[in-house]
Amino acid sequence: MAKLNAAARKEIPSSKFGLPKQRKYPLEDRTHQIAAKQRATQMVKKGKLSAGQAAQIRKKADRLLGK
Repeated sequence: MAKLNAAARKEIPSSKFGLPKQRKYPLEDRTHQIAAKQRATQMVKKGKLSAGQAAQIRKKADRLLGK
């Protein structure tokens, strides 16, 4: 996965994030889309993300992955 620095992250439009209002879980390439799904599941288990937010991230990532 390509590591994002602050400048590159700012260049990504909000629509390319799993949670666009918060600009969290970038989904700009296949690797980030898969990772976002995995991290969302982890954060739900830790109690840092709601199940609804995780579902939103998974749905958007799946759509971008062509599933």
